[in-house]
Amino acid sequence: MKARARGITVTNTPGVLTDDTADMTMALILAVPRRLQEGIAVMQGHGPKKEDGTKVEWRGWSPTWMLGRRITGKRLGIIGMGRIGQAVARRAKAFGLQIHYHNRRHVHASIEEELEATYWESLDQMLARMDIISVNCPHTPGTYHLLSARRLKVMQPHAYIVNTARGEIIDENALARMLDAGQLAGAGLDVFEHEPAVNPKLARLPNVVLLPHMSSATIEGRIDMGEKVIINIKTFADGHTPPDRVIPAML
Repeated sequence: MKARARGITVTNTPGVLTDDTADMTMALILAVPRRLQEGIAVMQGHGPKKEDGTKVEWRGWSPTWMLGRRITGKRLGIIGMGRIGQAVARRAKAFGLQIHYHNRRHVHASIEEELEATYWESLDQMLARMDIISVNCPHTPGTYHLLSARRLKVMQPHAYIVNTARGEIIDENALARMLDAGQLAGAGLDVFEHEPAVNPKLARLPNVVLLPHMSSATIEGRIDMGEKVIINIKTFADGHTPPDRVIPAML
């Protein structure tokens, strides 16, 4: 609003990071239930220790070693069914996940049909019935702590949560407490409420995969972003309205 009052044109770069972010979201959806973080830690010598203080070491294949959860057939609840949410849904459907979503409104019927997606008007009701939750909505005043302590408690103890959107959408302290207490099965987080600070309890938990806000970090994505910026600047300099102008109604 301050920029508008001063006559400053603001643009953004929509769409260029959709696939990159959706890819990383899917990577976390796979990594957390299959315990990839724990497996890597054991192989690199940073895994858990026994009661006598010695490290847990891998001694070859065993039918009961490092058992995780199969994702095929599980219910995925997507919070925010915009470009990224839909891209996540397409990937998840290919892995055999059932697609559910909560959004401000229904997506187009053709998209629902393509994804075989079920719409939930009530976020609470969706949370209570999902095996995996993926957060893909923007951070606005209305979505701050959208996943509050109360809402996190609605989720089932076997459920996982993945967030590649914005850290402020989840009550991070409440999430850490519930993961530590076994009230949630695990989490995959690429964003944090007080970046770059990370809740120390989250960093200690073996059932949490933490990434340094890198979902959009691809060479191709950065090039596409830069090219969009150049197009917007050139269009403005030529006296035309930039194609990706941000207007107050969008915020």
